[in-house]
Amino acid sequence: MKFSEQWLRSWVSPQATRDELVARLSMAGLEVDSVSPVAGAFSGVIVGEVLSAERHPDADKLRVCQVSNGSETFQVVCGAPNVRPGLKIPFATIGAELPGDFKIKKAKLRGVESNGMLCSASELQISEDNDGLLELPADAPVGQDIREYFQLNDVSIEVDLTPNRGDCLSLAGLAREVGALYDAPVTRPQVATVAPAHDEVRPVEVLAPQACPRYLGRVVRNVDLSKPTPRWMVERLRRADVRSIDAAVDITNYVMLELGQPMHAFDLNVIQGGIRVRMAEEGEKLVLLDGQEVTLRADTLVIADHQRALAIAGVMGGEHSGVSDTTRDLFLESAFFDTIALAGKARSYGLHTDSSHRFERGVDSQLAREAMERATALLLETVGGEAGPIIEAVDEAQLPNVALISLRAERVEQMLGLKLEDEVIVKLLSGLGLGVEGGAGQWQVKVPSHRFDITLEVDLIEELARLYGYNRLPVRYPQARLAPQTKAEAMADLPVLRRLLVARGYQEAITYSFIDPKLFELFSPGVQPLTLANPISADMAAMRASLWPGLVKAVEHNLNRQQPRVRLFESGLRFVGQLDELKQEPMLAGVITGSRLPESWAHGRDGVDFFDAKADVEALLAAAGDIGSFSFVPGEHSALHPGQTARIEREGRLAGYVGAIHPELAKTLGIDQPLFLFELLLSEITVGRMPAFKELSRFPEVRRDLALLVDRDVPAQNLLADIREQAGEWLTDLRLFDVYQGKGIDPLRKSLAVGLTWQHPSRTLNDDEVSTATQNILTSLEQRFNATLRN
Repeated sequence: MKFSEQWLRSWVSPQATRDELVARLSMAGLEVDSVSPVAGAFSGVIVGEVLSAERHPDADKLRVCQVSNGSETFQVVCGAPNVRPGLKIPFATIGAELPGDFKIKKAKLRGVESNGMLCSASELQISEDNDGLLELPADAPVGQDIREYFQLNDVSIEVDLTPNRGDCLSLAGLAREVGALYDAPVTRPQVATVAPAHDEVRPVEVLAPQACPRYLGRVVRNVDLSKPTPRWMVERLRRADVRSIDAAVDITNYVMLELGQPMHAFDLNVIQGGIRVRMAEEGEKLVLLDGQEVTLRADTLVIADHQRALAIAGVMGGEHSGVSDTTRDLFLESAFFDTIALAGKARSYGLHTDSSHRFERGVDSQLAREAMERATALLLETVGGEAGPIIEAVDEAQLPNVALISLRAERVEQMLGLKLEDEVIVKLLSGLGLGVEGGAGQWQVKVPSHRFDITLEVDLIEELARLYGYNRLPVRYPQARLAPQTKAEAMADLPVLRRLLVARGYQEAITYSFIDPKLFELFSPGVQPLTLANPISADMAAMRASLWPGLVKAVEHNLNRQQPRVRLFESGLRFVGQLDELKQEPMLAGVITGSRLPESWAHGRDGVDFFDAKADVEALLAAAGDIGSFSFVPGEHSALHPGQTARIEREGRLAGYVGAIHPELAKTLGIDQPLFLFELLLSEITVGRMPAFKELSRFPEVRRDLALLVDRDVPAQNLLADIREQAGEWLTDLRLFDVYQGKGIDPLRKSLAVGLTWQHPSRTLNDDEVSTATQNILTSLEQRFNATLRN
């Protein structure tokens, strides 16, 4: 909202400087974006009158003019096309300074002396019009300073309003705020009822009362739109950044800026029959005032006659029904349109108008009649004519209800941390036009129709805080007991796991929680995703059920940019199920591809494999000190290679997966190099066991190595578990150090070499004890796994 300071002070003039007023408005939530002069910096420019304009003897386009300042006559050479005798114009006298530090001096143009300069609007930076001299009204007093005549010692103030403050999109609303802030009287223009001069009306039929609960119309005959808009109105519009068009349009715009009620004027003679406020027919065409033809949808409210649509309600009128220089009879419209019905409609057609801006934020439902009377009076005063009676169609049941809110003094004190006197509370709220009844700390507050954003007690308290001044509220810091918290030693918190992965060469990635439904289907085929009701875009509509889609897309992004070695991890939530049974599970996931080590002369260029990813996972599982409780078993996952997938379990519970990406999935995503992934449930891997001290033995270790032949499909993990069970309590280390398949071994068998280490805490173990334990192991392995010693 942009307005002139002088215009505002004609309504309410607090005892405050311009800077103080601007600061106070911003502190009250009406943030001032800019304060700009209404004209350029100039001096020495007066109202002059052209007495004569003769052709220059040596230049066809120049005129030698005699210009009066009211007491003297000056010769001025001028090249403006509209200079003529009797014209009153801005006259820059000798010594005047114009914008751009341009000083007027005596000069000769083509040999003819010129004593001053006749100015256009653009040369004074009053407007951008530079088609000719700025023509002043015939009654402009010759000799008066132009700055005084136009009241140019003024500024335009632009306020950036939040969407809930549509009531301040007018001078009336802003004046009401300033009056309440400064406890200053507001002088509202007197709007008298215009007596009808004839009985002609056009019938109004509202077919969509929910979208348009109130519609007013009035016929005004015999207007003369050739008459200019008054200079004072043009200036106020200009300072509000509204271009003057003609008297009818200017007056409706002026009333909108003054009172906050958008209006529209139709050419009465093109209206066929009466007015029908209805929903558009699907595919109906309308050419708007800006020349754009739109195809209307069935959810769009339109103003129509009995043949076709005349305007998009609350947005823009149609070209064929708009007023022009030849218009003699008008039909004035003033209506209340429901905010929800108009929300987003202008934008859906690629439009944004002052009218739609206001209706989308809310217009006072009781303002239409006052605006109609005000616009009618200004029209009759400016362009003449005869007004008919106002016809109104209203559905009271569809109009917004008047809210009645209880307000308690103790609640005010509780929320603001400040005790306000009862008289102060009543005065502040009454200044906004709220009806306050009651006393003794309890009030019933009646909310006026222009404040549709106030519905709760906290809204009233917010208004009190704004008006009293946020900067005057006491500053109190929150108080809390900051006792040190205990930290479980058997925990590996997420920061620990993050640092561990970074130390192993990973970089942390953060991807969106919502992904493309097509990508969701690739990683979780057959699973119904949880979709967003209002997604940012179509390819970000599904909530992820795994962290892998985002990480794999990040890998793809890097590979496409010549980064073949990638190691990424991410921690975040995955979303499993639908809203009625939604589970949000914290996960830790990672992905690796490319060479095992960065390129260097010190090592080869081997690529990563399944066991590199498994080693990183084992490091994470070991962080909490209880890796023994985890096991890797062959598993299946729709996104992983069937032969290179391990299911990670903890005491029978699923803890995650690790494996190679499924070849078909990699092909679909365009990834042509091996890619390995893991994903772990944080709830399973962060809880470990408390470390305990155990005294080191001073006695020697005894080691035995066994090379065992077993069937190819026997997991090594099962053998190691059986060995631990049979080895006895003095086994201190068990290590699988070789796996072999190939020449010299049955193709259906494989060789596993394990190293066993025993150590007694208080004595040296003898050969018989170790041999007995070894034999027990071999016997058990043979019985359970058909394992034999390799020769």
